Amino acid sequence: NHPLQSWLDVSDEFLSEELRREGRRGFNVDCCPRCSNPGAIYRCEECEGGQMLCCTCLLAAHRFNGLHNVEAWNGFFFERTTLTGLGLRFQLGHNIGEVCLKPVQPKDDDFVIIHMNGVHEVHVDFCGCFGAPERFVQVLRYGWFPATTHLPRTAASLQVLKHFQLHSFESKCSAFEFYQALVRLGDNVGIRPVRDRYRPFLTMVREYRHLKMLKRAGRGHDDRGIHGTNRGECAVLCPACPQPGRNLLLGRESLDEKDRWIHRLFLAIDANFRLKRRKVSTEEADPSLGNGWAYFVKHVPYMDHIERFADQAQPKSTCSSHSAVNNSRMTDGLSVSGVGSVGCARHDCMRPHAIGDLQKGERYANMDYLFLSSLPPDVSNDVVVSYDIACQWAINLLKRMVTYRQSIQHDASKIASFTYLVPKFHLPAHISSCQTQYSFNLHSHVGRTDGEAPERGWSHINPIALSTCEMGPGSRRDTLNDHFGDLNWTKTYSMGTTLIKRLMSAVEECNDQTFRFHQYDLGMRSKMAADVKAWEEEVVAWEFDRACPNPFETRIKKPTQETVRHELADEDRQAEEDGTAYVLHPMFSGSELVAVGLELEEQQRRLRLDTDALGLHSTVAQETKITTRGTGLHRRITQWAGVQERYVPGASTLREDEKRPANSVSELWEMPLFLPSSLPALFPCDLRLQDVEWRLRSAQGHGALDELRRGLRLRSYLYIDKDQFSRGQHQNTRSRTHIQQAEFKVKAAVVKYRAAHSAIAILAPRIGEPDWHVEFPVLKDDDVCPLRKDKKRPSEGRRKVSWIWGALGDGNIGEDHVEDLRVEWCKSRARARRWQEEVILLKEEMRRVLMFLDSEAKSWTLRSMYWTSKMGEDEQDGWRAYALQQAHIRLALKGHFESLWGGVDELLRLKTPGLLETLLRLGLIK
Repeated sequence: NHPLQSWLDVSDEFLSEELRREGRRGFNVDCCPRCSNPGAIYRCEECEGGQMLCCTCLLAAHRFNGLHNVEAWNGFFFERTTLTGLGLRFQLGHNIGEVCLKPVQPKDDDFVIIHMNGVHEVHVDFCGCFGAPERFVQVLRYGWFPATTHLPRTAASLQVLKHFQLHSFESKCSAFEFYQALVRLGDNVGIRPVRDRYRPFLTMVREYRHLKMLKRAGRGHDDRGIHGTNRGECAVLCPACPQPGRNLLLGRESLDEKDRWIHRLFLAIDANFRLKRRKVSTEEADPSLGNGWAYFVKHVPYMDHIERFADQAQPKSTCSSHSAVNNSRMTDGLSVSGVGSVGCARHDCMRPHAIGDLQKGERYANMDYLFLSSLPPDVSNDVVVSYDIACQWAINLLKRMVTYRQSIQHDASKIASFTYLVPKFHLPAHISSCQTQYSFNLHSHVGRTDGEAPERGWSHINPIALSTCEMGPGSRRDTLNDHFGDLNWTKTYSMGTTLIKRLMSAVEECNDQTFRFHQYDLGMRSKMAADVKAWEEEVVAWEFDRACPNPFETRIKKPTQETVRHELADEDRQAEEDGTAYVLHPMFSGSELVAVGLELEEQQRRLRLDTDALGLHSTVAQETKITTRGTGLHRRITQWAGVQERYVPGASTLREDEKRPANSVSELWEMPLFLPSSLPALFPCDLRLQDVEWRLRSAQGHGALDELRRGLRLRSYLYIDKDQFSRGQHQNTRSRTHIQQAEFKVKAAVVKYRAAHSAIAILAPRIGEPDWHVEFPVLKDDDVCPLRKDKKRPSEGRRKVSWIWGALGDGNIGEDHVEDLRVEWCKSRARARRWQEEVILLKEEMRRVLMFLDSEAKSWTLRSMYWTSKMGEDEQDGWRAYALQQAHIRLALKGHFESLWGGVDELLRLKTPGLLETLLRLGLIK
């Protein structure tokens, strides 16, 4: 049976026991079981057993649990009461049980404590003895967190602050929702309201988060103190990225030139327009507690930079219209339209001092500052930068950098040597040249990095946008810093399972793709060894110098209808000069007749698509426009048909036999034109006209495929933009409209190609083109898909793409097919190489993680040995204990990871023999 069914079978017993708990549960004797005195009418809701006690024994039992909720039996049922109401007082400044000789009460004996089980009004006695610490210190030492430092009257338990912090990390609930839940725990009826302490709770939460960040960053163990914190020093570092002095066994310069790529730093730039902030509060009223100490950049220098360069002109895009999207962001009522960030491209971690607010779109001035601020002063010249508009942003980066202030400038030669690429999911939205020039799949020494790490990180952060958008500037940055820190820490302790899963997958794919390439390579070399050798030389040259010709781009340009018409016009002119012109009409040559006929056919298709798009609720103006277009088209077809009769005698007879008068727009697009390809097989037609149509149809087919690819790329880009940035009815409606327009272009291109294909299939046998189907395969519905259709479609490393993106058909090899073979050979080689690099990178990252944890453990151990003479014995004890605990955590993580990765070396020896030499040379296996 289903477990729920089993429970339903005994649910009556569950209900009976639930009701039993409302009573005295068998403790019906009035005598107290501890002191034997009468009056045992009290019980604690949180202590186990539900035993009933007298008032004296209840208070004695709760000396160490004074915030428990208790209730009293009134003879009929239990009523909520409080330990404070029964006489319990909290003595601060002394150990529990000690009597203070000079207790001091707060004003009006009023003190509120927020705890895990509700909001409590309690009685507190501060210690007034000589030498007693400040009141806020007494509160802290009791295990509470004071709301103020001057005469505190509100506090929160450390347990509730820790619980809320972790709860907000996981559920992303707001402080208001959490506080309201605590209020309802104390009173879920609303007849005993407690005083509102929501705003003090916000203050305590913020201060607690900041304090924990400083503590975990070791600021309490640094003699410079909190205010000596450097920028980004409180950020949690990625243990798998190269961190000089922490996890690099050898300096980059000590490695052989061909091996230095394993120390590459992979960065990913992105913007998130979900993390908005409304025009609430000001920097003066709500400053950040740790300005620039963690992930957000220092506010004042950043805003000075933006104010100076905000109006910097951005060149018009030579790729897809990225700028149009960025500038369309609505900023009405907003102080911040989103955030820009720089993170780790391989491990989804945020970089220190690399996040900043955006004011209007994704301007270069913002993103330049964040990128340059994220780079360490000793950054190497081997950095891979992933950015969805890298093809435009990187062009003038150096020119812009020299105009910025000195503190964010870097060695121009290093910046120029960086590799700039576009994330894999965003790449299909770019033009064809960008898809090869900026592809992770085709560039060497990047492994299987996809560059989409920020998108995965945003999925964890975005749910808190609803609460942070209403915060003041400082509160918002502090809250986001806390969440970014947790994101980095969860990535850190998950490295063990993450890296081993990736390595297991990489080993399998490496073997598969390497085998496939070797098989393909052997087949090519057996037939065209010289060509393959030349291809290999081209790839190696391009990998060494990007200025060399790109081997992944096809070099045979397909003819367009315009170029074919230009060629036909030149041929007509030459024929007239030679006296051999095929002209039977004073205004139209034979080639012009067919070309105009194809234009009319295209107008028929467009008219039909536009009519179908009107729907059932079209307006009068829309219908009038369609009718006017139809009338004009009918007039042009009639005039053209009169000219056609000169070149194709009898075409008018065929029209009469069809009996399809265009009396309405719906009939007009079915009106036959009787081009050479649509004439009956035995109908006389000059071979020259058929040849002209063949040439024009071939160009039409290639042009339709180009339009189809552009439409699919545009649709992919619009879907990306909608999923990431469109929120609310207005933006979603606008996005859907744009997507529908892109869908229309895709549909029109499909119809055009299929029309060209049908005509080519008829004309090919007549003019002697037996291999036409190689160049023009059948276009099925499944073939009409982007490079990255959905999650079910494999990625580039595992892909089988639609033939429309350059795959081969069957047939004899011609010049254009040799070109396709060359491109596919280069891509097959790249797939195998990327998986081989991925195996090496993952093994190097495993080594880095272990070394980083060991380095951190040693650093914390050294901190445990240092303290100042001003410290008391108990302070030294806590100082030492925390440092040793942190060292132990790092060593425990290291041991855990080593146990998970224990069989990796043997696995690599058995399954990747081709990489064994490289792994041994790099010291990655023993």
